[in-house]
Amino acid sequence: MSNDLEAKLAANLNTRRPSAIIAAFRRPSQALALCAATQKRFLSELGPNSRTSVASTIHEHLPSTAEILGQDALSKALSALYAKLLVVLGLAFPVTEVIANGVTDGYYQGFYLYLYLVSVLFVIFQYANIMRQKAVSMIIHEFADTDREEKNGKSTPGDKTKKNEKDKISRYGSFYLRLGAIAFGIGSMVYSGLEFGEYFELTDRCRSVLTATTPVVRMALTLLQMQFIFLTNKDIETGSHKMIQRFGFMHMIATNLCEWLYVLVEETKHEIHHLEHSMIANVIVKNNETAEVPCRRGNMMGGLLQNASPFLFPCTIEYSLICAVILYEMWKEIKCTPEDFERKFHYSKTTNQSRNNSVTPEKILQQFAGMLGVGSPYGSRAKLHHFSLDCSHAHRGLFAGIFLIVLTIISLIMFFVLVHHPETITNAIFQVNICELILYTVTIIVSCCALYQMRSLPYKRKSRAILGLDTSLLILAQSGMFVYCMFSLIGSHHTIRNAMGTGLTGFFSEFLSFCQTILQSLFIIDAWWRRCQTSEHRRNKPGRQLVTFLLVANMAMWAINTLEKNRAEFRPAHLNFYGPWAWTIITHVSMPLAIFYRFHSTICLFEIWKNSFKSKPIYLNMA
Repeated sequence: MSNDLEAKLAANLNTRRPSAIIAAFRRPSQALALCAATQKRFLSELGPNSRTSVASTIHEHLPSTAEILGQDALSKALSALYAKLLVVLGLAFPVTEVIANGVTDGYYQGFYLYLYLVSVLFVIFQYANIMRQKAVSMIIHEFADTDREEKNGKSTPGDKTKKNEKDKISRYGSFYLRLGAIAFGIGSMVYSGLEFGEYFELTDRCRSVLTATTPVVRMALTLLQMQFIFLTNKDIETGSHKMIQRFGFMHMIATNLCEWLYVLVEETKHEIHHLEHSMIANVIVKNNETAEVPCRRGNMMGGLLQNASPFLFPCTIEYSLICAVILYEMWKEIKCTPEDFERKFHYSKTTNQSRNNSVTPEKILQQFAGMLGVGSPYGSRAKLHHFSLDCSHAHRGLFAGIFLIVLTIISLIMFFVLVHHPETITNAIFQVNICELILYTVTIIVSCCALYQMRSLPYKRKSRAILGLDTSLLILAQSGMFVYCMFSLIGSHHTIRNAMGTGLTGFFSEFLSFCQTILQSLFIIDAWWRRCQTSEHRRNKPGRQLVTFLLVANMAMWAINTLEKNRAEFRPAHLNFYGPWAWTIITHVSMPLAIFYRFHSTICLFEIWKNSFKSKPIYLNMA
């Protein structure tokens, strides 16, 4: 009789459906019967001496550990090759349009539409997977809390506090890095919106559906990707969709890199055309009405995009860089786990233990969660976040940094006033170089002193990797500073006696900028893992005043790079020395990374300011 009952349960209830499991939660007796039927079915299928297992081994070869690891490595390699192919195409298509003759405008828009649509679909797939995991985890939590209350009475405030502490989870990248991604993403969406507005100024023969569709889909992807990066945490399980997720994350990484290359090539092309138009303005004015066939009815949105692009296109590049690095960290987390081997070899420790021990509701829930591909919340390791902000030993560095901010604002105002008059352009650039000399000289001295003072703090590294996500981003962005400084130094050396050159002030400002970048990066990497240990360290906080000063000073240098040095016309002698094509390409490739270096240096310095001098109670000093 019992065998017939179990057979009916196994036939009527599909244990792999979430709806059947949720229905079983309402009746504990039904849940126990369902668990017994499920276990018997598992034993009949997975038992080494059973007929099912013997029959299955005849027709199906169980993979070995080496085969599983080999398949995992092959899928990683294939996804990386797929991303590399997309990036190469993303570079070849826009460059071909610029350097080749007879190529129609926007002929490659279909490729970018494919990138954006597939990325949007993958983000939707990830959201559906996360919502499924959260729903099952919430049901498990609620049922476990109800069962605990029935056994031990009402929950105490201490239990609620522990539950709230478990709910606090860690995410990819620091909070301020993800906040910066949102800020730069807004600028990228504004850039895409202006590109969409250009569509309505085109004549009918120049319009195409892709010209209007691509910016709209890009805006939707930017919005979804911002939310996905800001909210996704490290505790999300990959489940049984590892292949899809590997290719999906690599597709999104390639999409961000292709977006970077697209904006870079487009803005370089527009500025080169603008410079060439300025150099041969008289010839163009004479032949404009006869030689040029207009493709626009008006130029209001186009002019707005042209004026705003020097400030907006670095946002797109920096947003793409942040997203690509964070998505790469997510891609690396998709790997084989012990649960994968158990699922491949058809055995489970929970099942073996349930045959020896008594069946409890928590074991039932853990078993059902495993069948659904959702990790059990009881075994996850949650970090305890205790945010506190101590502003002591920081006021002198703050006010000294405010003085530099005021000096920078005065320099910016003088630059924008003087640069509009041809006879005062040299004076505008000269006063900017003087301001830079003061900034770089002071920050070099402060970086050396801060490096010396913080060496007294013990070095406590929590992971084997020397460089984390934030410091890796810093080193990557530093390459932009190196490229710009090297070409500027070479150009300043060859144009030092030129009437349009900047003389010794321009040469030494770029040289000190190069030295300051190296010293500041070394200081951030060294101070990243240093922590206060003794009571004397917590009382004196060595180096905190200097860290505060560097934090504010990098904001001033970020403003100079964003508003002044981002333009190719900022160095007219370099423009004549290298030519419009070469110097514009050098500026547009390196300066967005240099701007991002200053922005991310501020984030890293704030993380050092917050973490290195924090006084934690003993019970919060957790690894």
